[in-house]
Amino acid sequence: MDTLFYAHRGSSHKFSENTRAAYLQAIDEGADGIECDVHLSKDGIVVCHHDPTVDRTSDSTGLVASRTLEELKALDFTNVVPSVIPEQYGRDNEQLLSLAELLHLIDTRGVSIGLAVEIKHPSPFGHLLEDGVLKVLHDFNFDPQTGLAGRNAQISVTLMSFEPESLRYLARTVNKDLLCQLITEVDGEWVEELLSTGQVGRAAVYEVLYRSVAEGIELINAGGAGIIGPGVAWTRANEHLVRQWLGQGLKARIWTVDRPADALYLTKLGVGQLTSNRPAELRRELELN
Repeated sequence: MDTLFYAHRGSSHKFSENTRAAYLQAIDEGADGIECDVHLSKDGIVVCHHDPTVDRTSDSTGLVASRTLEELKALDFTNVVPSVIPEQYGRDNEQLLSLAELLHLIDTRGVSIGLAVEIKHPSPFGHLLEDGVLKVLHDFNFDPQTGLAGRNAQISVTLMSFEPESLRYLARTVNKDLLCQLITEVDGEWVEELLSTGQVGRAAVYEVLYRSVAEGIELINAGGAGIIGPGVAWTRANEHLVRQWLGQGLKARIWTVDRPADALYLTKLGVGQLTSNRPAELRRELELN
């Protein structure tokens, strides 16, 4: 099968998202790639975490950006998917990883695998987040033209964001073929409602998602990204655009694909990369069809 299966925040149906256990599970299951999300900690370390706050994913509350890496590591991130973590996947207090630790983990395993790094905006640190990601990648021999990294150039890195300006910034030094513009549909009135109820942080996030459609399409059409990254629902609703982009030779990495029916639809459409919470199971189910 030519389809590539990326593990969404690791194999996050078995272990809590963006944890050491979820990443290692993805590797051991034979995922073609791992998707991770990154923010900057208070002390400027690129950490693997999805939300701007730790409220949903840990036993505490507050902004990721308000804590140092050491302080973040003191939190428990294992209860999004409560499960017993095998000893070889690390202790409970070893589950949050920096991007450097994730790359070291993959490099040590020696596997050939993709790594899709989603740069989360808005960030209180602005483009220092991109700079931090590029610095970490440089330390692992990242080639900004081919995307290859690791001791044996066995890690294929791509960079993603909903924020078009992030991709424009990265394109100064990184091959545009390695950049993925993420797209999702958000109701603009929802952003206004969040603002009116004082949920400024959430509103800022959804404002980026809202702009990802019009500005993202503009960036893709201008040749600013070699990979398109819409969600499943957006792809179904805008199939004509996705077909157009595929016909132009762009790659597509669609998220979050957990249902075989969606996977079959997308592969028939010509999509070559699927991001799933359950990549191993989805691959088996797709092969049976």
